[in-house]
Amino acid sequence: MPTTLADAQNLVSDLIARYSSRVDYLMIRLEEAEGTDILLRGDKVETLSEGISIGGHIRACYKGGWGLSSFNQLSTIKERIEEAIAAARMVGDEETLLAPIDPVQAICQLPLTGTDPRQISLSQKKQLCDRYTELLKSVDPRITTTSVRYGDSAQKIIIATSEGTFIEQSWVDMEMRFAATARNGETVQTGRETTGSRKAYEDLMNLDEQVKNAAQRAVAALSLPSVKGNTYTVVIDPILTGLFVHEAFGHLSEADMAYENPDLLEVMTLGRRFGPEELQIFDGAAPQGHRGSYFYDDEGTPATTTQLIQDGILVGRLHSRETAGKLDEAPTGNARCLNYHFSPIVRMTNTWIEPGKTPVADLFTDIQEGVYARNWLGGMTNGEMFTFSAGEAWMIRNGKIAEPVKDVTLSGNVFQTLADIEAIGDDFYWDESGGCGKGGQNGLPVGCGGPSLRIKDVVVGGET
Repeated sequence: MPTTLADAQNLVSDLIARYSSRVDYLMIRLEEAEGTDILLRGDKVETLSEGISIGGHIRACYKGGWGLSSFNQLSTIKERIEEAIAAARMVGDEETLLAPIDPVQAICQLPLTGTDPRQISLSQKKQLCDRYTELLKSVDPRITTTSVRYGDSAQKIIIATSEGTFIEQSWVDMEMRFAATARNGETVQTGRETTGSRKAYEDLMNLDEQVKNAAQRAVAALSLPSVKGNTYTVVIDPILTGLFVHEAFGHLSEADMAYENPDLLEVMTLGRRFGPEELQIFDGAAPQGHRGSYFYDDEGTPATTTQLIQDGILVGRLHSRETAGKLDEAPTGNARCLNYHFSPIVRMTNTWIEPGKTPVADLFTDIQEGVYARNWLGGMTNGEMFTFSAGEAWMIRNGKIAEPVKDVTLSGNVFQTLADIEAIGDDFYWDESGGCGKGGQNGLPVGCGGPSLRIKDVVVGGET
């Protein structure tokens, strides 16, 4: 990275002026990142590292064809520009369609509300992980395996384009993951917790109750009966709602998925009803303070808030400039890349369902036999189909929460599940634990949130 912002601006401005006439679009992205990674499995230290990376990439577009070349030696930047241009000119044979945006010159930093993790020593971070490891182990002798992971990353990005944009943007991101496995004979159960922040190191310092809860859930599940597999009316908590709206619906709203799949594009037709009139779904990086928040995406498009579903009807989708141009829609500022090794692709930022009007206690009313599911252990999606594992669950009997059960998985078709939402709670919770994966770019920070939901006819896996 050049020593000063002025040096960087002069360098990339000169390079863009020199090379931009050979392509339709040219971008130079410089990146400086430093971070910490700690992983403890039981008493064993598997990872304990601090690192700094400096690099960048060149993106060139010519007649709709893209070339990408990344580098970690600034002295080779001219050769990398030549490579990206040559690649774009080799594959381009259509029309370059990029939705227009206004050129921007800006310097911006996502504000911290407390201590920057770069001010905390590696030994102090390790001590924090040790303390949480001891907490996990202290819950019960049947805890046989624990893991604690800590990660932080500070990134500074410089973007310059042939359209006149020059942006410097920086942020700090932190995350911790905890897991405890309990064993009783052949019975094994695991509890997990994850949290993250773009605000302050202090957000990771007082997680004792959350950490112990992970271990306590694992121990408690050893003696719980498995849920009887069936189709139930289900009430899910805000954390599972956030997971559902991100994994099951959010990815289908990413316009590159739809553009590359004509069948999905037909299904995701704007104006189609997907849920009850009360249902409102949004995605956006503009709301401040969340892990998916920023001022500009990795193409220099300003952050927005995009309504995806309004009154139960699909009204929007998430775009890069290219997908917006090809579908003749407005760019939404959702082009993101994990780091300089990758091209920006359409990604979610913070995705949420707005709270409704039903008091949470009333969500259980009139359910003769159902399931109440909270938190999550894991999940997977395949197109419009999803399966999620609940972190903890209870039966619902005669409108009341009854006995706890384990091994609860929720499966279904996202479109049918949205249509089957019977009531939306008046509560809300932001889950900052998300690390999203797509196109080989795994662990991209995102936020998700929502209220409790009551959904009918959900397939719940368990014992048959």
